[in-house]
Amino acid sequence: MGEMTTIAAWDEQGEIPVYIATPEDQTEAAIIVIPEIFGVNAGIRKKCDDWAALGYVALAPDIFWRFAPGAELDPDVPEQLQQAFGYFGQFDPDLGVQDIEAAIRWLKHEQAVDKVGLVGFCLGGRMAYMAAARTDIDAAVGYYGVMIDQMLNESHAISNPLMLHIPTADHFVGPEAQAAIHAGLDDHPKVVLHDYAGLDHGFAAEMGSRRDEAGASLADQRTQDFFAAHLS
Repeated sequence: MGEMTTIAAWDEQGEIPVYIATPEDQTEAAIIVIPEIFGVNAGIRKKCDDWAALGYVALAPDIFWRFAPGAELDPDVPEQLQQAFGYFGQFDPDLGVQDIEAAIRWLKHEQAVDKVGLVGFCLGGRMAYMAAARTDIDAAVGYYGVMIDQMLNESHAISNPLMLHIPTADHFVGPEAQAAIHAGLDDHPKVVLHDYAGLDHGFAAEMGSRRDEAGASLADQRTQDFFAAHLS
């Protein structure tokens, strides 16, 4: 089990709430878990606990800490889903990259790890792409990342491994956006794309009605193998 704590923001102006789960034995690698638009809820905390059980320090930052600290939302509750969409509109992804930089710095200094990976979901999937392009993250994985098709001009800056999981029936990332992502990234030497035929956005959520067990298990195993290869 993990716990909530805080880490210093990149500019030292404020403290970012984070959930951190640590393995029983000393480790040299960590994984940052970037949530969906629903905050550091029970599902995200479980993902951190699962990574810790596999031997990684796992840290999930509260990405909405500047305007809605502590938010935990359930996508199966319509009112909370609408609230989450509102938070998405308020979120500044450039500041989100700074928060990732702060997490990398904290993990390397305070947890003494050599390598840091990142896995993100939905909005967090977009942040995984941005982290690969803008930071020195050692490896990144994005699940059903939104708006990546609008940021393909940054792909030249990706210098460390990136994996993207793309459900083909994603009602937030449509066929044209998916085609653009493939056209822009299929030939990139650092990027691996996996399609999941017929699956929708949120298929790898730990809890709730969106989860597809077979698809989630396949994607999660690919993610585990990816990090084992690039963070060891």
